[in-house]
Amino acid sequence: MMQAVKLIISGKVQKVGYRNWFKVQAVALGLKGYVQNLPTGQVEAVVVGDAGKIQEIISRSQKGPIHADITDIQQLELNLAEYQFEDFQIKREVND
Repeated sequence: MMQAVKLIISGKVQKVGYRNWFKVQAVALGLKGYVQNLPTGQVEAVVVGDAGKIQEIISRSQKGPIHADITDIQQLELNLAEYQFEDFQIKREVND
């Protein structure tokens, strides 16, 4: 089943290569969407794809890259019809 989910990842997730790491995981799992830093120090990711693969990236995201320290991951189910992506991208800033 296809699904679209927004993740808000909290903890030490900026300046540790988290976005690049997340993109590698997403592409490996065949997911589409984007990941970006938020001004709050959190990372936001929108992922679209197979529900099982999304659960897998959420599971991997709880550990993250070597220097990250994840304290929380909030999940929000999105309306799949409103989120169509060609690939997976890293957005540089919130307003990209």
